[in-house]
Amino acid sequence: MNLSDIDLNDLDFSNVSNWPTSIRLLTVAIALLAVLGLGYWFDLKDQQLRLEQVEKKEAELKVSFEGKAAKAANLEAYEQQLEEMRQSFGTMLRQLPNKTQVAGLLVDVSQSGLASGLEFELFRPRDEIPKEFYAELPISVKVNGTYHEFGAFVSAVAALPRIVTIHDIVISPAQEGNELTMELTAKTYRYLEEEEG
Repeated sequence: MNLSDIDLNDLDFSNVSNWPTSIRLLTVAIALLAVLGLGYWFDLKDQQLRLEQVEKKEAELKVSFEGKAAKAANLEAYEQQLEEMRQSFGTMLRQLPNKTQVAGLLVDVSQSGLASGLEFELFRPRDEIPKEFYAELPISVKVNGTYHEFGAFVSAVAALPRIVTIHDIVISPAQEGNELTMELTAKTYRYLEEEEG
C-alpha cells in the first residue's frame, strides 16, 4: 500500500488496530521520536550540562590532588626545612640585642672605631624606630681618619657578634691635614619583647 493512496480523514482514531501497517509504523515512529525528543529536552540535556560541570570539577580536583600528593610525598623534607628555618631564625634573633645589651653594643661600635685609629667627632644614638617584630636603633657617626682606618672600622663592625649595618656613608676631605671625614648612620636592631609588640 502506498501512503499517497490513504486519506488521513478516513482514519478512525478509536480503532487504530485497523489502520494500514505503514500508517501504524509511521505513527509509532513519530511517537517514539517525540518521546525521545521530550526525554532529551527535559532530562538528558540537563544531565549533559551536569556531566560537563562534573568533568571540569574532576579536572580541577585532579590538579589539586596531584599538588597535594606531591606535598605529601615531600612532607618529611618540608618538615626538615621548616625545622632548619626555625633554628636559623632563632640564631638570627640571638644576634639581635635585647634592651639590656644595647648599651654594651654601642660601646662595642665606638671601641671598634677607636681601635681602628679613628677620631670621633660625633657618636649620637637616635630614637629607636619600632618595626614589625624588632626596633631599629640608628646611630649618627662622624669620624676622621684615613681610607684604611675607615675600612678597618667597617670590618670590625661587621665582625661584631650582633647585627650592625652601615648606611648613608659620605666621605669628604677633612678641614685640616691629609685626613678624611666619614659621616654615616650605623643601625643596630633590637628584638621587641612580646609585651612591646
